[in-house]
Amino acid sequence: MLQKILKPYQGLSREIWLMALTMLINRAGAMVIPFLSLYLTNFLDFTLEDVGWIMSCYGFGSLAGVFIGGKLSDTFGYYKVMYLSLLGTSLIFFSIQFVTDFYSLCLGVFSLTLIADMFRPAVWVALDDYSEVENRTRSVTLIRLAINLGFSLGPALGGLLITYISYSSLFWVDGITCLIASFIIIRFLHQKSQIKKDSKDTKKLKLSPYKDGRYLIFWFAMFLIGFTFMQYFSTIPLYYSQRLGMEEDKIGLMLAMNGLLIFLLEMPIVHFLEKGKLDSLKIVIGGSFLLVLSFLVLNIAPLILLAVVGIFLMTFGEMLGFPFSNSYALDRSKLGNQGAYMALYSMSFSMAHILGPNIGMQFSAQYGFESTWYLMAGICFIACLILLVLQRKESI
Repeated sequence: MLQKILKPYQGLSREIWLMALTMLINRAGAMVIPFLSLYLTNFLDFTLEDVGWIMSCYGFGSLAGVFIGGKLSDTFGYYKVMYLSLLGTSLIFFSIQFVTDFYSLCLGVFSLTLIADMFRPAVWVALDDYSEVENRTRSVTLIRLAINLGFSLGPALGGLLITYISYSSLFWVDGITCLIASFIIIRFLHQKSQIKKDSKDTKKLKLSPYKDGRYLIFWFAMFLIGFTFMQYFSTIPLYYSQRLGMEEDKIGLMLAMNGLLIFLLEMPIVHFLEKGKLDSLKIVIGGSFLLVLSFLVLNIAPLILLAVVGIFLMTFGEMLGFPFSNSYALDRSKLGNQGAYMALYSMSFSMAHILGPNIGMQFSAQYGFESTWYLMAGICFIACLILLVLQRKESI
């Protein structure tokens, strides 16, 4: 029995396991972000309008960070970008707790996410370097498991720190975990492949992701999927509270089911599908369709049972869609500069983070939750159709 459980994890490189450990420590320490809006309103007495602008700076910093991180990964290598990003993030965490005025906080939060999210494209380029073709999707999945487990632990630990110590303790712990993660990279990892110094003739063969038509189609579909997916962490908790009458602890348990299911089931599912050698885009389409159903089921009736069904559908859609979309992006990145390709992939979710929650909340306020779920289901279904067209082009 134990051997069956461990089988999907076999064959992954030592470097992938070390990266997973780094992500687990880093994400478990990411306690400030889930409590940032509470910190700004309850501790610093900012208005909701001010908090909205500060959170927008968070999204724009993320967008800039993944773009710059991709460029730097192609120029200097992913290894330097990873540990310098973590070191820079730790310093900003240590200092931003002392910033209390609005404009300085906007700049501070923008700088924080810019430096922190330079790490993301570098990680995906490193993952491609440390994994083999036959286990790349499982390597992606292991990194995602570490991130999800870290995000599950982080808010719980953060809540305890706020209750028994103070808000400022979050910044210190976040900074220290970034330092620990950077030490692991510096001490135990190294850049496997060399940065290629291309000749003029070779450079001509490299394709920019912004000129890769099929990749841009894929990017737009992933942006639409990310746009709808963000509702599960913005407007849907409000729906649980206002329409279903759920308390905060019950809402927390609902969202925790997502992380728990991913931790338990994603790797076995990905391992099974990987053995079947199915087309990555077909699996992403299937996962996206489950996300469509997760919104439609909410409009059958305002029942907690149906909300639970929705969470299950969304989670299985996430487990199918995100690892295999990442794998497709890595495969496509072989046409050009990998850092730029993976940065553009990450930017689809940064853009979704900027636009998704705000538009979802505004639409819900104007037209109600039910209309919003139909809108999100429609947007995600359009993404399925776009990916279907792309998949047929790829198979020709």
